[in-house]
Amino acid sequence: MERKDFETWLDNISVTFLSLTDLQKNETLDHLISLSGAVQLRHLSNNLETLLKRDFLKLLPLELSFYLLKWLDPQTLLTCCLVSKQWNKVISACTEVWQTACKNLGWQIDDSVQDALHWKKVYLKAILRMKQLEDHEAFETSSLIGHSARVYALYYKDGLLCTGSDDLSAKLWDVSTGQCVYGIQTHTCAAVKFDEQKLVTGSFDNTVACWEWSSGARTQHFRGHTGAVFSVDYNDELDILVSGSADFTVKVWALSAGTCLNTLTGHTEWVTKVVLQKCKVKSLLHSPGDYILLSADKYEIKIWPIGREINCKCLKTLSVSEDRSICLQPRLHFDGKYIVCSSALGLYQWDFASYDILRVIKTPEIANLALLGFGDIFALLFDNRYLYIMDLRTESLISRWPLPEYRKSKRGSSFLAGEPGVGRSSDCFRRS
Repeated sequence: MERKDFETWLDNISVTFLSLTDLQKNETLDHLISLSGAVQLRHLSNNLETLLKRDFLKLLPLELSFYLLKWLDPQTLLTCCLVSKQWNKVISACTEVWQTACKNLGWQIDDSVQDALHWKKVYLKAILRMKQLEDHEAFETSSLIGHSARVYALYYKDGLLCTGSDDLSAKLWDVSTGQCVYGIQTHTCAAVKFDEQKLVTGSFDNTVACWEWSSGARTQHFRGHTGAVFSVDYNDELDILVSGSADFTVKVWALSAGTCLNTLTGHTEWVTKVVLQKCKVKSLLHSPGDYILLSADKYEIKIWPIGREINCKCLKTLSVSEDRSICLQPRLHFDGKYIVCSSALGLYQWDFASYDILRVIKTPEIANLALLGFGDIFALLFDNRYLYIMDLRTESLISRWPLPEYRKSKRGSSFLAGEPGVGRSSDCFRRS
């Protein structure tokens, strides 16, 4: 057939084919395929693959690809990464998707990281850590050997751990290497807090002291309490140190001068925890940026506006029972927005703007858990045998880690937990 005649025939066939129903078109194609030889079938196979398997992710602009990918869950995205190198490259570069996935898992997001591929790696690391939590493999333990008597005080910050002991010494350790950085002679330490230059200690001898790491010299000695000092906190900007004692009082000191500025009264039990922290929310009683002092005893948490005036009055007293039938554990979490404390009934969380109880997280299967750390997604709790991880979204304990054997303290304090570090997600623990 001549080319011109063929084109005329093809046009007529095309018009007729387009007028058929879908069923008739299928029957026509089946008939033509049955009449085709090997060359025609190979030609048909090659063209069908091109028509049916278009790589839309490769053809779309990158911005549209990212928009579509945001609708897929992380597990589906990981499966899509296996389609081709091009798909893996595009999906891995979708920063917003992986950042959101990491946040949903409770991972802290550092906006300073610019590498887009970094976030997929962070997500995979987070998934691995979640599996390790479920399999009880997320923690490692090590021993720091150096004290000759029981360790009563701990404070952890930026990879460094300070320990205070009954052997009249305090030591600063590099947690990653297990090496002692500084060791100085002190008094018996019931509480410690440090920075790069100094160490502040509260003691069973009823005093507070400030020490210089480099020389081991005592630069200030704060005398005035008539009972053991269980907790200390300080702020260089305010030049203030606060201490809570077994004499039922909280004292406010001039950090540099060593003089007592005020004694806060009202507690009827030992003051086991003091926290000096900036407020981050606004209310009728305080504004963002105000310094707030929290002091806790066996039954109550008191709130003081320490940043406005030294001679302050208690703003509010929080408790979990009017008849004092429920005791509070001697650990307190305050981040400027929320106050959290544990009791025999579970965890209590207060909104700092309104002082209302936001929720009570009950742990009926394990009574009297003490609070170690409280975040957006997870909380760390412990008792005499285990360290527990709670998922705050479901309010369930998802993992536990056995604590090492220990000798019970004659003073009744059998376990001490370090403060959460600023730049790390781990904590340090020590049996006394």
